[in-house]
Amino acid sequence: MRPTLAEKAEPQAPRFTQLQGQYLAFIHAYSRIFKRPPAEADMRRHFQVTAPSVHQMVITLEKAGLIKREPGAARSIQLLVAPEALPVLR
Repeated sequence: MRPTLAEKAEPQAPRFTQLQGQYLAFIHAYSRIFKRPPAEADMRRHFQVTAPSVHQMVITLEKAGLIKREPGAARSIQLLVAPEALPVLR
């Protein structure tokens, strides 16, 4: 019996770094708990980093196609990664 296409496919490695994964996991968890996406200030407080660091990470995640944002709209981050592909938030 020949293997199916799904059986041939190897599990894909995450398309993001460990740190990016933590940001993605935070966005997912925050959105589920508060029913709205986090603001950059929320991420800054959680990760205890500077505002420019968070902003740069958001831009990086967007360029990588991992999130989507609405220009000029607050709290508009949409996760483009399946929740099951996210790491455990630490």
